[in-house]
Amino acid sequence: MSNTNFSFKQFVIYQEKSAMKVGVDGVMLGAWTDVAKAVNILDIGTGTGLIAIMMAQRNSIANIDAVEIEQQSYEQAVENVNRCIWKNRINVIHEKFQTFAEITQKRYDLIVSNPPYFIASLQSPEMQRTVARHSLLLTQDDLINGVDKILCDTGKFAAIFPYIEANIFIAKAAVQNIFCNKKTNIKPSPEKPVKRIMLEFSRIKQNLMENTICIETGKRHDYTAEYKMLTKDFYIKF
Repeated sequence: MSNTNFSFKQFVIYQEKSAMKVGVDGVMLGAWTDVAKAVNILDIGTGTGLIAIMMAQRNSIANIDAVEIEQQSYEQAVENVNRCIWKNRINVIHEKFQTFAEITQKRYDLIVSNPPYFIASLQSPEMQRTVARHSLLLTQDDLINGVDKILCDTGKFAAIFPYIEANIFIAKAAVQNIFCNKKTNIKPSPEKPVKRIMLEFSRIKQNLMENTICIETGKRHDYTAEYKMLTKDFYIKF
């Protein structure tokens, strides 16, 4: 992978301007999120535009809004969207999510986010990367409150968090009557602990569906069949 771009099967992500480069988290969330029947989709903190573009590839009818506060990432997302074949269905918005949630009249049947999730970890000396990785400008409470404002009654919200932050978010969301109904634990390999968790929420409480996926078999770059199956529509090597 070049540090300036990452090629997928149907699009290329340029990333020289963005603090957060293409990573496993974003690709897995974009491939895992249930896009069926979604007409209006929102990507919160779109970064390079990766997940918004993945949503467009997976859903041929949806209109996608993608919100990004950081100037250079916003510019990068616009460039990437304009280069992809689904550009007419993706709108990149340079705005703070909290403000966007207050002023928009739209209601979304799918909201997705790979948010700045580290609550109390060592911050990067590079401010752009700190903003992208840590919940300084978008706290968990801000995210929940904003989603609550603009998620339609039957809508879904999908996100990815580290293990500890995921469980905190589940508890906080439940207080707002936004319930976790689907949970996929992500392990780097079978012998390692859960590193990330993908979560799906709705306003309707249902029995929790939970599973675990391993990325590698235990050997470096030897990917599991389940990981290949999840991401095969995107990664060239699969």
